Amino acid sequence: MPLPDLIEMVPMTSPVTADVTVPGSKSITNRALILAALADGEVRLTGALWSEDTQIMVDALRLLGFEIAVAEDAAEPCNRHLTVQGLGGRVPNAGTAEAPLEIHVGNAGTAARFLGAFVCLANGAVRLSGVDRMHVRPQGELFHSLRRMKYRIDSESNGGDLLPAVFHGTGPREIACTVSLQHSSQFASALLLSARAGTWIVDVVGGNVDEASYLNMTRELIEVFPHAGGEFFIEPDASSGSYFWGVNCFHEGVEVAHWPLTGWQIDAQFPRFINLPREVTHNTDLGDSIMTAIVLAPLAEHPVSFPALHRLRVQECERVRALRTELTKCGARITEEGDTLHVEPSPELHGAEIDTYNDHRMAMCFAMLGLAVGGIRLRNPSCVKKTFPNFFQKLASELSAEIRDAKGNALSGEELFAE
Repeated sequence: MPLPDLIEMVPMTSPVTADVTVPGSKSITNRALILAALADGEVRLTGALWSEDTQIMVDALRLLGFEIAVAEDAAEPCNRHLTVQGLGGRVPNAGTAEAPLEIHVGNAGTAARFLGAFVCLANGAVRLSGVDRMHVRPQGELFHSLRRMKYRIDSESNGGDLLPAVFHGTGPREIACTVSLQHSSQFASALLLSARAGTWIVDVVGGNVDEASYLNMTRELIEVFPHAGGEFFIEPDASSGSYFWGVNCFHEGVEVAHWPLTGWQIDAQFPRFINLPREVTHNTDLGDSIMTAIVLAPLAEHPVSFPALHRLRVQECERVRALRTELTKCGARITEEGDTLHVEPSPELHGAEIDTYNDHRMAMCFAMLGLAVGGIRLRNPSCVKKTFPNFFQKLASELSAEIRDAKGNALSGEELFAE
């Protein structure tokens, strides 16, 4: 039985001591899948996230001709062990210009961007498309870089820089390109992941490269990956862990097991921000987990500002506006000034019906707030399947949280799994 379309969170009233496990990192899993497919032999990925976004990547690679075996992970229900037969840079399957191979990427930004570069290594045409939201998310910088390397990309948008688009792969070629970090580091990551197999020279420009945490993740992952075959462990997802660490802002006693220590994930810094300072920036402090901090900020005893949020506007939803809108519904004192959100202490927070915008992080952030504030009801909670299908099960089993349907009935077990 799937999650209901509307659920209500019940505030925690009893002490709890919990050491929660969270699934593997989506960002690392999808990068590792690309590198494994390009490897010179078999690669076993352990602790890999098994969610909508990573299943989209696995399905796409299988359509492109790669063998991937999937095995259960006894330590975490939403992880899998993935064994990928790398083909040394060869991409077996593609279509023709008249009948391109069709791949649907949903709303998975990493799949859309990483595959865009990857399929250029094929010899034939591949059409990438997604949900409506994906068709308005930026792709231009990646398209422009690939076109500068003489790969043909036919976009169906008026401006020629959005999905759906057909990528006409012609295999590796020794050539250089530049790519900017202005809109998203995923474009640079996409090119770097396939650069070794493509014999491309990729020059990253724009912004402060040293502060591009996800780009640094890509570079460090490429450096240590077993390109000749072997085993690679994927660490837990720090942004997913932030929702459980965040509970300590109003109910101490929760920790996240096996917290990542490599430094690859900027969100591994989140425990430092449980006691929020007066300013938290998306540039240098936190990545996706800055949304967790924003939703917690009305509970702080002092004002908190969150500058440099421009990239949140072009992700799964327009997150800056969505956060301001939904927190305002709950009585938060929050203002939007340019790309900055200013949050004042809001002692009169109350319940509201929250629109999740089909955005997994909106759902998880406000579910966490609902453990502190009564009456928080979430529409479309199943959107968490994108990165954390058993999120609500974890809240119930690990934190003894009560979650109800629209009629007030308590939900449990499989009723809380997002499909």
